[in-house]
Amino acid sequence: MVVDLSQARKRCNQSCSGRPINCGWSRHQRQAGIERRSDELLISERPITIDAGSFKLIMLRGSRREPFRLRRSLLILHKVRGASLFAVLVCGVTALALSTPRTLANHPEAALGAFVSSGIGLAQMRPAAMENAEAARQTLLKDLQTGKLAEALEIGRDAVARWPKDSELLHLLGIAYFKTKQDASAISELQSAENLDPRDPNVPFDLALVYLDQNQDRLAANELEKATKLNPDNALAHVLLGRSYLNTNRTLQAIDQFKTALRIDSSIPLGHYHLGFAYASLGRDKDALEEYRKEILRNPDNPQALYQLGRCLVDTGDYVEAAGFLRKAAQVNPQDSEIFYDLGKALLSQGNFTSAIQALQQAAALKPADPSPHYQLARALEGLGQHDDAQQERLRFAELKRAQSQTGGMASGRSQ
Repeated sequence: MVVDLSQARKRCNQSCSGRPINCGWSRHQRQAGIERRSDELLISERPITIDAGSFKLIMLRGSRREPFRLRRSLLILHKVRGASLFAVLVCGVTALALSTPRTLANHPEAALGAFVSSGIGLAQMRPAAMENAEAARQTLLKDLQTGKLAEALEIGRDAVARWPKDSELLHLLGIAYFKTKQDASAISELQSAENLDPRDPNVPFDLALVYLDQNQDRLAANELEKATKLNPDNALAHVLLGRSYLNTNRTLQAIDQFKTALRIDSSIPLGHYHLGFAYASLGRDKDALEEYRKEILRNPDNPQALYQLGRCLVDTGDYVEAAGFLRKAAQVNPQDSEIFYDLGKALLSQGNFTSAIQALQQAAALKPADPSPHYQLARALEGLGQHDDAQQERLRFAELKRAQSQTGGMASGRSQ
């Protein structure tokens, strides 16, 4: 599309009332393709290629001789077929700075000047994402999938302001808030989406994720109950519901949810792990061991599964096998003091005092306020006949216990 400069000039004269200085036009600018000095404007009808593609709106500095408050002109780059772009100078933009306030929307002819002569309408100035709700949804979803969270928030807010009753837009905006750690805003948008469309199982599921992130297990359970009712085949929703039940002392209900998840998908990640943990909390060690072993067959390097299996084996007195799994867990996760503590206990129970001391010292170093490793260290040192060092560990244990009682803290829920 070639710009008719004569028509552009005509519209400029109409807009500027015959005062060409108002928009920065001058005599030598009437010849297309000739640049002005660096402090003035540029007009060209030669094609410009820009890789970025679609519609762009660029602000350029205006002439220093402009007497008006608005010292900018607009260069509209409109993409045409063939990936070439034509520059069209907007001459009448200075009308916006006249004494009587006017807006672009109220005075498009005066404000756009030559831009109107190119045949491009005002509607085409809107970003493609805002043409309709579906386009906004697709753009917002793509931004979320590609990690463009700032762009997702911007488009999401604008789209929801324009289509406030669109539950899908509210849902996607809620996800954008959640991904940017704005949980309160995420909850608000997701609740609105749920109220608008209570039949969509994905909304309560995502709302539950926000509640779980805030450790609000009862609220999460309420949403996951809705999600599993609307979509009973979502195995992950059943696992998360089971976790929420387990964290709110509803262990039997949790077990039912974990079993349901595994019936739907026998390979659901951590399904057997969570079921084993629930069994262990009821003292059903044999069932727990079976589930932990199943989890490790599917995920052999999961440090928590390795740790819980090793810990359960310590509780059942199988110290040799326990030490093997705990050593592997420590290799995978060397910053977990609990792993080293239970490894120390397993080694101590085998009479391997030297290795036990090493593991327990590591546990104490990783968690200095925990008195428990010092109690076990005293036992190990006594086993080696180092009575003075053992006494020092007992004193340290007592000191940390007193500090724990005074602050109301609890380093661990374990027995010594």
